[in-house]
Amino acid sequence: MAENLAEFSDDTFQSDVLESSEPVLVDFWAPWCGPCKMLTPTIEALADQYAGKVKIGKLNTDENRQAAINYQINSIPTLIVFKDGEPVDRLLGLQQQERIAEVLDRHL
Repeated sequence: MAENLAEFSDDTFQSDVLESSEPVLVDFWAPWCGPCKMLTPTIEALADQYAGKVKIGKLNTDENRQAAINYQINSIPTLIVFKDGEPVDRLLGLQQQERIAEVLDRHL
């Protein structure tokens, strides 16, 4: 896992995501999901690119069902940007790095 990439869980979601002072990008994924695996290098690169500006991390939906239920994750990968404890943007499916960066830049 990349140095700046966080790993979120149901137990840490409140403190790491909802109470964060900076915007947070959560990648909802699962180990069996091919597109999720393809997206991982992009998420890792963005975590390094936005270090200190946006907290970026992954949440395994197989191991952390409550967060997935709370945010109505019906397909993965799903990316949600949280700001001030609220979801403010959502991207579904495999995304290009430039597209995700555009979304993150809107919330800086």
